[in-house]
Amino acid sequence: MRVVVLAGGISTEREVSLSSGKMIYEALKKNGHQVILLDVYLGYTGDDTEYIFEKEEDWVKEIGAVGEKNPDIEAVKALRADGDRNFFGPNVITLCQAADVVFMALHGENGENGKIQACFDLMGIRYTGTDYLSSALCMDKGLAKELFDYHGIPTPKGVRLGRGEADARSVPFPCIVKACCGGSSVGVCVARNEEEYGLALQEGFRYDREVIIEQYIKGREFSVGVMDGRALPVIEIAPLNGFYDYKNKYQAGSTVETCPALLSERKTKEMQHLAEQVFRVLRLKNYARMDFMMSEEEEIFCLEANTLPGMTPTSLLPQEAKAIGMSFEELCERILEASLEPDA
Repeated sequence: MRVVVLAGGISTEREVSLSSGKMIYEALKKNGHQVILLDVYLGYTGDDTEYIFEKEEDWVKEIGAVGEKNPDIEAVKALRADGDRNFFGPNVITLCQAADVVFMALHGENGENGKIQACFDLMGIRYTGTDYLSSALCMDKGLAKELFDYHGIPTPKGVRLGRGEADARSVPFPCIVKACCGGSSVGVCVARNEEEYGLALQEGFRYDREVIIEQYIKGREFSVGVMDGRALPVIEIAPLNGFYDYKNKYQAGSTVETCPALLSERKTKEMQHLAEQVFRVLRLKNYARMDFMMSEEEEIFCLEANTLPGMTPTSLLPQEAKAIGMSFEELCERILEASLEPDA
């Protein structure tokens, strides 16, 4: 099968996306597919796009370690003079149309807000993951929380605040402040007092025009992947220092991850059931990953859904799949196969 692994872009999760893309590329190669790894924003400037799938071994460059610091997106934008007029890099659409399917290894705003999926739908390009509508619903954390509330899915209390709006904070300290449409915990802060709250708002507004101010849940953090509507084993995430921020997510050794999580059978089933319910409520397809907190009183709260979860060496979904005997190569193949099913 001819596959484009689409990665990179100009979201705050660019580095993570490139790391995911490299792993997916290597797995699909092992599975016998003709694969190219393509940066959605930088594209390919060569003249031989017609034959590119036969030369795919020249396409992968070593991707450096992620998690050291937030990526310099402005430096990436400076590599293209026309980037403000066309998000897609040179020959990206041509190569995606030539493929049998595009494996979406994008993370963050540019890959998970539904815009690329909508474009591909109009062009008849098949892709992995969920569709444009569910992508948009999940990317907007404020809207997703409203749907959780409407359908009775427990979620931390929170309010949305736009840049320049009057701030009548109704969430007590400590609270979480995060960009409304961010990802990988970029722009997420814990505020324990007014000074920290002011700094947290500044950080959140660096990444979005709106932020979510949310109830802080003290307890344990978990994640549950869902594939084709069925939950995978629960994984627990326990950072050695601080909370599960960008650094702790992607630097090896920063977090202790336990899968299956050490939970009672009742709590395990409750969390898996909630993950499947979120999958349905947000109209997700193919696969996704839901994040949860469990309070010290063992109340479970859904934080959000991730429509294109990370596929890096430290990512959670591959660990959950491994817990049921599914190798990384098998996981990538299952995701690829699901995208080609009639109702995908």
